[in-house]
Amino acid sequence: MALSKTALDTDVSVHSTFASRYVRASLPRFRMPENSIPKEAAYQIINDELMLDGNPRLNLASFVTTWMEPECDKLIMASVNKNYVDMDEYPVTTELQNRCVNMIAHLFNAPLGESETAVGVGTVGSSEAIMLAGLAFKRKWQNRRKAEGKPSDQPNIVTGANVQVCWEKFARYFEVELKEVKLREGYYVMDPEKAVEMMSKLLNDLLTEKNRETGWDTPIHVDAASGGFIAPFLYPDLEWDFRLPLVKSINVSGHKYGLVYAGIGWVIWRSKEDLPEELIFHINYLGADQPTFTLNFSKGSSQVIAQYYQLIRLGYEGYKNVMENCRDNMLVLKEGLELTGRFDIISKDSGVPLVAFSLKNNSTHNEFEVSDMLRRFGWIVPAYTMPPDAQHITVLRVVIREDFSRTLAERLVNDIQKVMHELENLPCKVCARILISGDGDKEQHGAVVVKKTALETQREITTIWRKFVMEKKKMNGVC
Repeated sequence: MALSKTALDTDVSVHSTFASRYVRASLPRFRMPENSIPKEAAYQIINDELMLDGNPRLNLASFVTTWMEPECDKLIMASVNKNYVDMDEYPVTTELQNRCVNMIAHLFNAPLGESETAVGVGTVGSSEAIMLAGLAFKRKWQNRRKAEGKPSDQPNIVTGANVQVCWEKFARYFEVELKEVKLREGYYVMDPEKAVEMMSKLLNDLLTEKNRETGWDTPIHVDAASGGFIAPFLYPDLEWDFRLPLVKSINVSGHKYGLVYAGIGWVIWRSKEDLPEELIFHINYLGADQPTFTLNFSKGSSQVIAQYYQLIRLGYEGYKNVMENCRDNMLVLKEGLELTGRFDIISKDSGVPLVAFSLKNNSTHNEFEVSDMLRRFGWIVPAYTMPPDAQHITVLRVVIREDFSRTLAERLVNDIQKVMHELENLPCKVCARILISGDGDKEQHGAVVVKKTALETQREITTIWRKFVMEKKKMNGVC
């Protein structure tokens, strides 16, 4: 959740043109009004402001689902007033969550017996799921260290530098040292050999050997937030899940390629032994024991019900079709960008359906400028620098969701070409601010100006343009 802040230099009141039919007085912007207003006015005021939000379907920065079938929308609205935590009041909703956990556990090849129940829980997203999985790892490690008579106050966790910020939050909030495996140009995932030295199938095998050599018992958690609902359908032979003995827990976002609106995630443990009992709270309702392990208390039931709808509505066949369509549309976009001759494709064809690309020539205009100008066409395409040690690489990224069709892919390529044509006819806004010497060092006003390398120049241009774009956003508010 973003921390609250107020816009600067704005009117302290909220005004609405059409709501004035119902109420003439303006409303205070940051304080509750003294009097009530008609429901029509409240609706109109809020609706008018929301028009300035971006179009979710054109938000290509996000993995989060932005479209569901009308039948599922009806189920969501019918259950929007149910508090999931009231298990005694809504036992069927609890049962649906348990079914989802077991379906996902089987999808991830959990080693369950014929009548064995999976161990897992629904969360508000992968961030909470990761916190829970991390806490389970930390508590189990502490218990083992205490039993061995060893210090248990300095746990650490190894991740790639490319992980989502929730891992940094977990490490900081729960006092765990975070060791990051840096990236390198051309290799933008965690290097398993480096990961093992600091503490996939290859990582499991290397870590098994390292545990054997050192006597450690280091486990693996798989952050499958985006890929957990992709790999089982597109790459069923890829061993990344509970088929690997060291994988003890997996999180996945139901609101990404689980195809549910924002607000649902899942974490699954390999077995009961991998979730310390002291972390579980037990609720007795309707004569049965209901274990619970969450950070949140109250939360809506709608997303749990929506996830169950998608699992039974689509089945294996349906999910496979959706993922194949996403992959096909990704290739359409990738090939269209390649045909322009202006971009290098950074992403791979396998894995999560997205296209990450960078300009072949960013000496005059860069990726941040392309991103900024695409907003004029309604597209939200983020530009960002790669994590350490590849931060000198800047990319644009388009996430291919179910609602991103071939037609939209073709239209996006056309709009990108329009942007590039416009940029070519504009003077360089950044280079004029940077002194780049010619061949050899030169002397100006008695001082020697050292020639910058191409890499140093690119990094400086990227830094200045990012600052320029952020300042522009602060001034404009909405593009």
